[in-house]
Amino acid sequence: MKEEKLYLINKLFKSKTIRTIWSKENEKYYVSVIDVISTLIELSYQESRNYWKVLKFRLKKEGNETVTNCNQLKLKAKDGKYRMTDVVDIEGMFRIIESIPSKNAEPIKQWLAKLGSERIDEIFNPSLAAQRSIDLYRTKGYDEVWISKRIKGIQDRKRLTDVWQEGGITKEIEFAILTNEIYKEWSGMTASEYKEFKGLRKESLRDNMNDIEVALADFGEMTTRDIAKNEHPKGLKENINIAKRGGKVAKKIKELYEEETNNKVITKDNNIDYKYID
Repeated sequence: MKEEKLYLINKLFKSKTIRTIWSKENEKYYVSVIDVISTLIELSYQESRNYWKVLKFRLKKEGNETVTNCNQLKLKAKDGKYRMTDVVDIEGMFRIIESIPSKNAEPIKQWLAKLGSERIDEIFNPSLAAQRSIDLYRTKGYDEVWISKRIKGIQDRKRLTDVWQEGGITKEIEFAILTNEIYKEWSGMTASEYKEFKGLRKESLRDNMNDIEVALADFGEMTTRDIAKNEHPKGLKENINIAKRGGKVAKKIKELYEEETNNKVITKDNNIDYKYID
């Protein structure tokens, strides 16, 4: 397998060196601000630092949240030593690019404008978004049967979250907690632990499951949904209990499958054609 590179950043910056670091805790990539500025304006490292000081002051004065959300992490310098460096997530990176007047930034700004236009078109015609998803899956090599099942799974997931909302679940962290309870019951791992087990980062977990894994994940969620529809749980505590019960049903199916086939359901196999190097 080829060594992993953050494809989007390499494509945008034409393979120039943009130091990135993955935060397992936040499940985000962070990008060196100085490297972005240096590449776009073609300045030396020190000149880029000075430029960033001025730009940071201006952005802060304008109330731009990019500065507020700017962190410092240790990145490897040219001399091989690790030093604290200003970093932002991918969204922050684009905000900074938009603030830099440079001919090198124009292609990226045009690309962002095109994305924005496409998203507005999708508001008026949602089928465009569905077709875009299908096309992306096709380019990744998934067959039509798999794609149909995946889209059906997304619909089923939405039906589950709708039921949770009816039970008073509104926060993203609460949805994550309930999802983890289902996963823990049938797989023994939270969703993030499952992704790490398969060697994933930003990639979708279900896009990298085999058909049995996907079926069990779907069945655990559908069972949770149907129990909740019957019993109408309210609040996080009651919904956690339902989520565990849904996950246990999927676990029983998993155990029966493994007993009859002598095959392990959960594997480290994934569908990515690269590997991550820390």
